[in-house]
Amino acid sequence: MIITKDNKMADVIHLNYSTLTVLNRFGIELGFGDKTVEDVCQQHQVDLDFFLEIINTFVNEDYFPKKHLQSFSITLINDYLKKTHDYYHQVKVPEIESLMEQMADNCYTQKSNLNLLKKFFNDYKQELLNHTQREDKIVFPYTLAIEKAFNTNKTGQETIQLMEDYSIDIFENEHDNIEEKLFDLKNIIIKYLPQPKNFQLCNKLLNELFSLEQDLNDHARIENKVLVPKVRAMENVIRKRFLEK
Repeated sequence: MIITKDNKMADVIHLNYSTLTVLNRFGIELGFGDKTVEDVCQQHQVDLDFFLEIINTFVNEDYFPKKHLQSFSITLINDYLKKTHDYYHQVKVPEIESLMEQMADNCYTQKSNLNLLKKFFNDYKQELLNHTQREDKIVFPYTLAIEKAFNTNKTGQETIQLMEDYSIDIFENEHDNIEEKLFDLKNIIIKYLPQPKNFQLCNKLLNELFSLEQDLNDHARIENKVLVPKVRAMENVIRKRFLEK
């Protein structure tokens, strides 16, 4: 099912409850009654077309209008990606840590295994933080500078030097696959962690890890297939302008 502007926002959540996390990233709060997607986006000053593409990409694995997504501004794309980073660190990671602590409190015979699991996740947490901070502090400011130079049609030596010092190709080459390491963590739990006394906690933990992994895959898809080619095309135009001066 493709979500349209005429769908009721409440029905969107009923269709796929994980869309709640996407609404949060757009600053949309619950309590919208029977308003349509279009009405709610207008109320919260959210770009309707961008919201629809993101929400459909999120709920439909086969839906990915790469060209249309590339038509949106880098400012809009970066803002969504940055809010996704905030969601990981402020919501998702603390939820996973809380479940691990609950498992440790409810298990008296597997302390060493759980401690190893917690250490593995703490290492992953730091790697995720390094990954997102690099994007927030280096990649996003760079892409915004490229967009500004592209839109103003002013290509000076300063912009050329900026692209020589850093480029979207560098980001693409350094873009580590943090989703794969999350898969390893899930495998440890599934294959090697003895069943704890409270198996429901273990299942909840796995559900959260699967959810985070899927979200990270969606996040990486937007970066790799939308942001990177869009910025690369802008870089090429900027270089061409400079050479034609």
